Amino acid sequence: MSELSDPLYRKDLLRLAADASGMGRLAAPDASATAHNPACGDRVTVDLALDEGRITALKHHTHACVLAQASAAILAQAAVGLDRQGVAALSLGVGEMLRHGAPPPRADYAVFDGVAEYAGRHKCVLLPLEAALAALETAAHDFPPHHGRP
Repeated sequence: MSELSDPLYRKDLLRLAADASGMGRLAAPDASATAHNPACGDRVTVDLALDEGRITALKHHTHACVLAQASAAILAQAAVGLDRQGVAALSLGVGEMLRHGAPPPRADYAVFDGVAEYAGRHKCVLLPLEAALAALETAAHDFPPHHGRP
């Protein structure tokens, strides 16, 4: 099977990875976390800028396969405005799409429809979301909500 007809490496997916939207590091992130896939060695670090628990900017340093790179590029745009609950819902939706054929939670995640039959590659797509959730957990731990206190 040629690379262009391979469902894992479609042209639009390769383009997303090559464009690398959000690639880099934030100079002064409010939260940061790294997720690692020991099965293949993929590693994604996500830096977040936050305002009252909502993501205002996301940058990623991705040393990973094309699937993780493309997923990180989508997340860099999709995450802006989301809080932890929103990122968790997005992650759940992507997982449901991959495992059970559910509709993509956002149209741009449809690029991964060919990954569904490769269970071992699901982690690659979910890795940037895992890193973002870990960063949000760190932020919640370091800066808990004030609950009405000044």
